[in-house]
Amino acid sequence: MIIKRGIVVSHAGALEWGVGKVMEVNELKATIQFSDGVIRKIASSHFTILHPADSASFVSPADSVPVPKVRAAAKRVKKVKPAEA
Repeated sequence: MIIKRGIVVSHAGALEWGVGKVMEVNELKATIQFSDGVIRKIASSHFTILHPADSASFVSPADSVPVPKVRAAAKRVKKVKPAEA
Protein backbone atom coordinates (compact mmCIF):
# COMPACT_ATOMS: atom_id res chain seq x y z
CA MET A 1 0.00 0.00 0.00
CA ILE A 2 1.27 3.45 -0.87
CA ILE A 3 0.84 5.95 1.97
CA LYS A 4 -0.21 9.39 0.69
CA ARG A 5 -1.41 12.53 2.37
CA GLY A 6 -5.19 12.56 2.78
CA ILE A 7 -5.86 8.82 2.65
CA VAL A 8 -7.65 7.04 5.46
CA VAL A 9 -5.99 4.04 7.08
CA SER A 10 -6.34 1.69 10.02
CA HIS A 11 -3.52 0.25 12.11
CA ALA A 12 -3.74 -3.55 12.24
CA GLY A 13 -2.01 -3.70 15.62
CA ALA A 14 -4.12 -1.05 17.32
CA LEU A 15 -7.73 -1.19 16.20
CA GLU A 16 -8.78 0.72 19.35
CA TRP A 17 -7.27 3.87 17.79
CA GLY A 18 -9.97 3.83 15.14
CA VAL A 19 -9.23 4.89 11.60
CA GLY A 20 -6.80 7.68 10.85
CA LYS A 21 -6.26 10.30 8.22
CA VAL A 22 -2.72 10.75 6.93
CA MET A 23 -1.72 14.37 7.55
CA GLU A 24 1.90 14.32 6.39
CA VAL A 25 4.29 11.79 4.83
CA ASN A 26 8.03 11.76 4.22
CA GLU A 27 10.58 9.03 3.58
CA LEU A 28 10.97 8.31 7.32
CA LYS A 29 7.47 8.53 8.80
CA ALA A 30 3.81 9.37 8.38
CA THR A 31 1.87 11.65 10.70
CA ILE A 32 -1.64 10.33 11.17
CA GLN A 33 -4.58 11.77 13.11
CA PHE A 34 -6.64 8.90 14.48
CA SER A 35 -10.30 8.97 15.46
CA ASP A 36 -9.38 8.67 19.14
CA GLY A 37 -8.01 12.22 18.89
CA VAL A 38 -4.31 11.37 19.07
CA ILE A 39 -1.87 12.31 16.33
CA ARG A 40 0.70 9.55 15.93
CA LYS A 41 3.88 9.27 13.90
CA ILE A 42 4.37 5.88 12.27
CA ALA A 43 7.84 4.92 11.03
CA SER A 44 8.06 3.98 7.36
CA SER A 45 9.34 0.56 8.39
CA HIS A 46 5.87 -0.06 9.89
CA PHE A 47 3.80 1.07 6.88
CA THR A 48 2.98 -2.59 6.17
CA ILE A 49 0.84 -2.60 9.34
CA LEU A 50 -1.37 0.16 7.90
CA HIS A 51 -4.37 -0.93 5.86
CA PRO A 52 -6.75 1.12 3.72
CA ALA A 53 -9.98 2.11 5.44
CA ASP A 54 -13.24 3.56 4.21
CA SER A 55 -12.97 7.35 4.21
CA ALA A 56 -16.55 7.59 5.47
CA SER A 57 -15.52 5.71 8.62
CA PHE A 58 -13.06 8.44 9.67
CA VAL A 59 -14.56 10.45 12.50
CA SER A 60 -12.65 13.62 13.17
CA PRO A 61 -12.09 14.26 16.88
CA ALA A 62 -14.43 16.82 18.36
CA ASP A 63 -13.37 20.33 17.49
CA SER A 64 -12.87 21.63 20.98
CA VAL A 65 -10.59 24.26 22.35
CA PRO A 66 -7.79 22.57 24.26
CA VAL A 67 -7.73 23.42 27.93
CA PRO A 68 -4.30 24.71 28.90
CA LYS A 69 -2.60 22.92 31.73
CA VAL A 70 -2.28 25.10 34.78
CA ARG A 71 0.81 24.56 36.84
CA ALA A 72 1.03 25.93 40.31
CA ALA A 73 4.08 28.13 40.52
CA ALA A 74 6.47 27.11 43.24
CA LYS A 75 6.79 29.78 45.89
CA ARG A 76 10.20 31.26 46.19
CA VAL A 77 11.57 31.58 49.64
CA LYS A 78 13.40 34.81 50.21
CA LYS A 79 16.85 34.20 51.56
CA VAL A 80 17.69 36.38 54.51
CA LYS A 81 21.30 37.27 55.13
CA PRO A 82 22.34 36.91 58.74
CA ALA A 83 22.86 40.27 60.41
CA GLU A 84 26.51 41.17 60.90
CA ALA A 85 27.48 42.40 64.35
